[in-house]
Amino acid sequence: MRRFGRTMATAALAAVVVAATAGWASGDSQQAVTGPPPGTAAWLADTVSGRPLPDPADATPGEVARFFGGLDAGARRELLRSHPLVVGSLDGAPLSLRYEANRAAVLATGDARYASLAAPGRQILAFDPRGRGQVAEVFGDLGRAAHVAVVVPGSDNDAATHDGRREPHTGPAGMARTLRDAAGGDTAVIAWTGYTTPVGVGLDSAVGTLAEAGAVRLARFTAGLDAVGAPDPVLYCHSYGSVVCGLAARRTDASDIVVFGSPGMRAGAAAELRTGARLWAARGPSDWIADVPNVEFAGLGHGADPSGAAFGSRRISATDVRGHTGYFAPGTRTLAAFAAIVKGELR
Repeated sequence: MRRFGRTMATAALAAVVVAATAGWASGDSQQAVTGPPPGTAAWLADTVSGRPLPDPADATPGEVARFFGGLDAGARRELLRSHPLVVGSLDGAPLSLRYEANRAAVLATGDARYASLAAPGRQILAFDPRGRGQVAEVFGDLGRAAHVAVVVPGSDNDAATHDGRREPHTGPAGMARTLRDAAGGDTAVIAWTGYTTPVGVGLDSAVGTLAEAGAVRLARFTAGLDAVGAPDPVLYCHSYGSVVCGLAARRTDASDIVVFGSPGMRAGAAAELRTGARLWAARGPSDWIADVPNVEFAGLGHGADPSGAAFGSRRISATDVRGHTGYFAPGTRTLAAFAAIVKGELR
């Protein structure tokens, strides 16, 4: 009987995915972009004053920070000029150098989809044109911020749609801007579209393959923030992004992890995440994610609902949130709570 129940739960989950329940659209299978950035081979063949350059594949962000700390301004600029895609994606490299390198890298692609990322004043902390493209953008002064937040988005986000036309408080860049406005000038917020997300809802969104690859990248990214002296971040994880955060939780130094519109975190309870971060969860009353079965069986599904009473997270009221993407809507109690969490005012 127990096996029959699990089988029926799995079948129900598959039916949700295949039948596009509650507004889900069918998705195409995606291949995760992993490994060091484009241009790594040329980077490794280069030297500075006869010294080898740190290998992007295995040098830690701390090692990268120490390497750049030992270079003068001229040597840094020469590396930027010769290897913008690598310098711009090296976690642990100086922030201003990465911003300039990524502006050059975006322009060098000649791809109209990414042209707006090179606009004056934008602070692009990471850019990878492979696949659908990945990007991380900073809102605020990350070098001087007292508080740091990282927004980890869910499906259908990439470098081209990162700041696409949609409601201003939705999408990675929109969420980050809105949170920064609510939290104030001493907070920096990063929109981290730094992994290959599912497209629509097909099998990719029901399994953890893309999330596993994304968790590795997220853990390294947060280590890079630590290497340049940024405060421990608060992670804000939306929808499938909460699966990424669940798998990365034990490998980050985040002070808090906030999940909302979550299908699960690949865990049955908060304790299974093995993290010292405070865990917060919100789910709005009209969010269609509630129609997704909270099961994990034979690789399908992402486990228990983090906003459920038994999971062990701190609950955030979301009664005034509309739909699946309304969690950052100005004036909502949820956005006010999100801002209070990053500022350390809600514990």
